[in-house]
Amino acid sequence: MRGPQHILLDDLDLAAHVREGDTVLWGQACAEPLPLTRLLMEQRHAIGPFRCFLGLPASDTCGPEHTDVVSFVSYCGSGPNRELDAAGALDLLPVHYSALPQLFATGSLRIDVLLLLTAPPDESGCYPLAVADEYLSAAIDGARVVIAEVSDRVPRNVGGHRIPADRIDVVVPTSRTPLVLPARDSSPAEQRIAAHVAELIPDGATLQFGLGSLPSAILRELSGHRDLGVHSGMIGDAVADLMEAGVINGTRKTVDRKVTVAGTLMGTERLFAFADGRPDIRLCATAYTHDADVLAAQHRFVAINAALEVDVSGQVNSESVRGAYLGAIGGAVDFIRGAHRSAGGVPITALPSTAGAHSRVVAQLNGPVSTARSDAGIVVTEHGVADLRGLTLPERRERMLAVADPGHRPALVAQLDAITATVGGAP
Repeated sequence: MRGPQHILLDDLDLAAHVREGDTVLWGQACAEPLPLTRLLMEQRHAIGPFRCFLGLPASDTCGPEHTDVVSFVSYCGSGPNRELDAAGALDLLPVHYSALPQLFATGSLRIDVLLLLTAPPDESGCYPLAVADEYLSAAIDGARVVIAEVSDRVPRNVGGHRIPADRIDVVVPTSRTPLVLPARDSSPAEQRIAAHVAELIPDGATLQFGLGSLPSAILRELSGHRDLGVHSGMIGDAVADLMEAGVINGTRKTVDRKVTVAGTLMGTERLFAFADGRPDIRLCATAYTHDADVLAAQHRFVAINAALEVDVSGQVNSESVRGAYLGAIGGAVDFIRGAHRSAGGVPITALPSTAGAHSRVVAQLNGPVSTARSDAGIVVTEHGVADLRGLTLPERRERMLAVADPGHRPALVAQLDAITATVGGAP
């Protein structure tokens, strides 16, 4: 059985492994193998033109200055990707996050070189994916070259996927803790939204949520809840806090009982230390975390997703506003549909009612429709809760106006009346 080459970082020549025209993929956020990605940018001229697929970055590894050789593509415009997009240096892939594994596996989006962060080999000689599984495990089989940063300072025993030694071409040993991605402090508006959302979550629910200050604020509001579970694309520090307090224990989950399931860890050293060696935290592939049947089978599955704006019919834009690509299609549709199908499920879209001088409850979206109005569930702002399930378009309009910022409501009504007069019916 062929084993990987072991090469020190200072001796690694990536031009011997990455070819001109290749597409290179690595773990997003905290799972980025930072020494490898920085070396890739440093050695880019020796390789020649190639492409990198980016997830959500937690570092400044890739910038517009690298486009002299490298082209960048991503499913999202969040975080440092915004600088690339603003410079015209980022190609956006408008797909559901759950579609990425299939694109990688079939070669529709070919991944030639895969850079990974793993733990040291286990007793069987396999290398565990330690910080993220998500779409990485789907890319392993199709990649021509797999290069792994193997660190003895990453969480152990949380990855479901273990890579056989003969599937890794190069091992680069380090002793590095993962990148951190701390949540920002929540605003007063987000704190009021969090209080509204917490009232919608029953004891015993299984939760899904995204990244950022608003999901963290919502989780902090759940300290008085009981027997919550988690099945999410990611988890952060707030989940560690609630697990330690016994609020999240998964005892009422109908799938993966007593186990917190996620695709990736996105947090700080607090999360990594807490997750280390815990059998009740499991990282899984996107094909599982976003699976429609798995989500629907969870009793009281509560999906909590953010948005850039929502129109009065319930259409959601989570991607771009006024020409700037700020977010992603992401996994919201998968989770919202799962919550609709779940017994006692609650599909929630949460957002502040304003962004600067602009209303985020709008008459017409200023960007694409990321979630259709046919998937609309409950919309929450700091001004209240709009449950759109089972409502007609005129009824939805009234519910959405009630959660819009009061200062913007007259202008919204005027815009809606003008649209109605033009098209001859409700928008």
